[in-house]
Amino acid sequence: MENKIKEQETHSSLRRDVGVWGSFMWGYADVGADVYAALGIVMAAAMGGTSLAFAVAGIVYIMIGLAYTELASAYPVAGGGQYFSLRGLGDFWGFVAGSALLLDYTIDIALFATASTGYINFFMPYILGHGINIEQYFISIGPFEMNYFWFLETIGMIFILMLINIKGVRESSMVNEIIGAIDIVFETAIIFIGFTFAWKPELFAFQWKTQFPTWHQFMYGASLGIISFVGLESISQAAQETRRPATVIPRTSIALVFTVFLVAISFSTLSLGLLPWQTVAKHESEALAQVAKAIPYIGLIAGPLTAGFGAVLLFISANAGVMGASRLTFCMSQFNLIGKWFNYVHPKFKTPVKTIIIFSLVAVAETIMAFLTPRALDTLGNMYAFGATLGYMLVFIALMKLRFTDSISPRPFLMPLNIKFTFKGEKVKFPLIGVLGLLGVSTIFFMVIWTHEIGRIAGSLWMVVCLILYFIYRKKSGLPLFRSVKHAWIKEQMEVLSSAEEFDLLEQYKQSLKEREKRLKRRENGT
Repeated sequence: MENKIKEQETHSSLRRDVGVWGSFMWGYADVGADVYAALGIVMAAAMGGTSLAFAVAGIVYIMIGLAYTELASAYPVAGGGQYFSLRGLGDFWGFVAGSALLLDYTIDIALFATASTGYINFFMPYILGHGINIEQYFISIGPFEMNYFWFLETIGMIFILMLINIKGVRESSMVNEIIGAIDIVFETAIIFIGFTFAWKPELFAFQWKTQFPTWHQFMYGASLGIISFVGLESISQAAQETRRPATVIPRTSIALVFTVFLVAISFSTLSLGLLPWQTVAKHESEALAQVAKAIPYIGLIAGPLTAGFGAVLLFISANAGVMGASRLTFCMSQFNLIGKWFNYVHPKFKTPVKTIIIFSLVAVAETIMAFLTPRALDTLGNMYAFGATLGYMLVFIALMKLRFTDSISPRPFLMPLNIKFTFKGEKVKFPLIGVLGLLGVSTIFFMVIWTHEIGRIAGSLWMVVCLILYFIYRKKSGLPLFRSVKHAWIKEQMEVLSSAEEFDLLEQYKQSLKEREKRLKRRENGT
């Protein structure tokens, strides 16, 4: 009970002052950076079929976005997929989802720091001289070759992020909104000008017909495409700091989902009609800047501007990974999924210094491993896809389970296409899109297992280590290994709705509880 009270105090301490625009830009500052990192590595795998690969991943992403929108508006707390899985499936599966998301958060740090420095390197020929190529800075380490210049830049950025978060200096939401808004306008302009004045449909058709990937390559590219839509957790993270989330979250998250989907499809299609896919893949670390640079007349300005925006947005996303990992572990410790050691807050800086250091160092280890492979970004994308798809699968299962076990909680937003029926005296709306989404994510997860050797090995090893630590902790604490401890979900739901100022939903919830209690009494009396 003491842990529960602490957890509730943690939830209620976050100020709810984020509005519609702030909520949208909060998500976009994180999700909007993804296409900068993904375009080159997806095109290297899917070649002439890159647009279709993005579309397949994007359709699944839309269904994932609908699931997160429903759950975040129904349970406006900051736990994200881990909280939804815990609430719907119990402690064990909540821990599994949390572990998968922790893998993604650490990969976020490594992947986006690597991608950010990649776009910074776009400017290196101007700084070091036009004869200088960053790709020449390789060192041999036994059987491995490492681009030590890019590697040292990335490691330096990760340590900068770690120090920033230890001292508690967080980026301003206003800064995120301004940068995100400018980037949306800039990306829209690039897409419009590119399609109007530079796009060659014959080049797109030629690459589609003659350089379409094999089925194995396409599966690999489509599964990597999921990293174009990183950041869905930000929807639920923003929910706890959003005023009236039942109204705001559905509007902003749906707009965010479709905005990012259209941007990813547009840039991949523009790229294939502007440059040979080999050119984009060759510059995978700065792919979007190379595409913008190739647009006639404005390319001289558009290329550097795109690289600059990419570096900044990717840095913000990497920082979100550091913050997300520390925040998630703090939340998991409150639910007795991991030890209270993760609760430690620095006496001076008031930040969870232990978790920040540990998971930043994990990101450093992942970066070292990635740079010992031929393509660092591709390797990191491999590992990210494993954790993301595993976590999303559990979210879909939790969503369907909660429709049965918690049918009375108000759901301001429901995924469309529901089948209505009565189950054990309760009215249930079963989500068909939830089933399709689970099948879609499961298919991508199969693609990851089948085509991503590094992802399936490193991801599986991560989960095994996490489960061993979970069993040790629960055993030492006298807690059940597979069963759940008792949670006061009803009380928490009331407090969450009250803190969110959703008083109409709170009254609706109380009324539903009374009606359920009456039904149970009638059932007990046989009437």
